Amino acid sequence: MEEIHFGLLAFLIAAGFAAAFIDAVVGGGGLISIPALLFTGLSPAVALGTNKLAATMGALTSTISFLRSGKIHTKLVLKLLPLSVIGSAIGVYIVQLIPSEFLKPLILVLLILVTVYTLLKRDWGMESTFRQLSFKMALFIISAAFVIGFYDGFLGAGTGSFLLFAFLLLGFDFVQAAGNAKALNFGSNLAALLTFIGFDSVNFFYGIPMGLAMVLGALAGSRVAIKSGASYVKVLFIMITVLLIGKSFWDYMQTRLFS
Repeated sequence: MEEIHFGLLAFLIAAGFAAAFIDAVVGGGGLISIPALLFTGLSPAVALGTNKLAATMGALTSTISFLRSGKIHTKLVLKLLPLSVIGSAIGVYIVQLIPSEFLKPLILVLLILVTVYTLLKRDWGMESTFRQLSFKMALFIISAAFVIGFYDGFLGAGTGSFLLFAFLLLGFDFVQAAGNAKALNFGSNLAALLTFIGFDSVNFFYGIPMGLAMVLGALAGSRVAIKSGASYVKVLFIMITVLLIGKSFWDYMQTRLFS
């Protein structure tokens, strides 16, 4: 049993590093970390809760890295953070009561729209044009912080991509949008984690080692993003959203075919 556990831990550590490297920049790390945790035999609920433990550790690391590099609009993020936290906690509570399957077709459509819009706007996000919020944009980002926070607790896949896209719409470049998104994502991850712990749905034996690997992955990923600039983040953003579209479509078809 010891050998099996150590083998699984090594697998989770490798998966955690890779997931956090990607997640630190554009989100989507759950594409790697959640299947890895399910592979260990954990139930879906415990796998999600354990992933939140590891992802919270990684998100905190990348948030600090972006913050130190001046790539987070602190004043704006601090105002939005409570909305993201409250939304996420409500999302985790609701998902314990009702299945999340009905959201998947909507998420697939939204991911496709986000990807197409980003591809069509060639120079979008290369330079920051953000100055201050209009009333209309303030209303938009307030709603987005709460709704995407709720979504993170309720389902989660693609949260980082949706947050990054929301900040791009405000006029931030890809690197600043990634920094702002990661700060809010840390808040929603932490709220979701505490709620999952309340439901006894976290495996600390797997989650802490995976989380330590995510700390290293997040540090590496955020540093590469800051150093490489907006064009690198944009390419990775498109790649991850395309992968998320593929996974969402596959999950939806599996549900339709075998339900």
